[in-house]
Amino acid sequence: MKIASFNINGIKARLPRLLEWLEETRPAVACLQEIKTQDEGFPAEEFEKIGYHAVWHGQKGFNGVAILADGVAPVEMQRGLPGDDSDEQARYLEAEVNGVRVCNLYLPNGNPQPGPKFDYKLAWMERLRTRCRQHLAGEMPTVVLGDFNVIPGDRDVWSVRAMENDALMQPQSRDAYARLLADGWTDAIATLNPRGGVWTYWDYQAGAWQRDHGFRIDHLLLSPDCADRLVAAGVDKDHRGREKASDHAPVWVELKD
Repeated sequence: MKIASFNINGIKARLPRLLEWLEETRPAVACLQEIKTQDEGFPAEEFEKIGYHAVWHGQKGFNGVAILADGVAPVEMQRGLPGDDSDEQARYLEAEVNGVRVCNLYLPNGNPQPGPKFDYKLAWMERLRTRCRQHLAGEMPTVVLGDFNVIPGDRDVWSVRAMENDALMQPQSRDAYARLLADGWTDAIATLNPRGGVWTYWDYQAGAWQRDHGFRIDHLLLSPDCADRLVAAGVDKDHRGREKASDHAPVWVELKD
């Protein structure tokens, strides 16, 4: 079972590239972030034409997440991250697909830091940890994936110095991510690439893609049951280099059935 994540950076602007990726790689589940459209503008019919069914949680112009499943309808289980009734940002969506709970997230960026946006990021991460602990307690096969906006370690960035003041790699962000893993989650890409050097994001500015100045912020976290079924994980890097591409590359994990 192949489960993938792709920050598409605007589903309407990138729809041809997204459909191209889906047809070329055919993941069983594809989680999208930054769809940047209201619910009524989500192009569900375009995915249905190629065999994918979808659930989505949209927001006008910002954020937005969706879960696509190949040949089956994903069963929505949770819309929005619990723990703060005042939070209206469309950043979290859960569904069950073929016996696996899939938790798709677009974690807040947190810049500029320090400040209210960084405080929101850290509070969001604490809420995420609480939700993830509930999944571990339930012992259902679960994958938590998406754009975490956290560079976990120095091995996950092309230049530590270039990013040292960014919210993505502040000690508080890294500590929150490490605590999440310590509860019992397996970072699939880090596990299979212990030396690091794997990027999932390259900025549009300063020739970052051409110079391979990237970093890893898109993650696939596996519950113990799923970690036992881990076969492979990777990054579809070539899709970042295509015309009118997202600034992220898709990431994926393959689990034994």
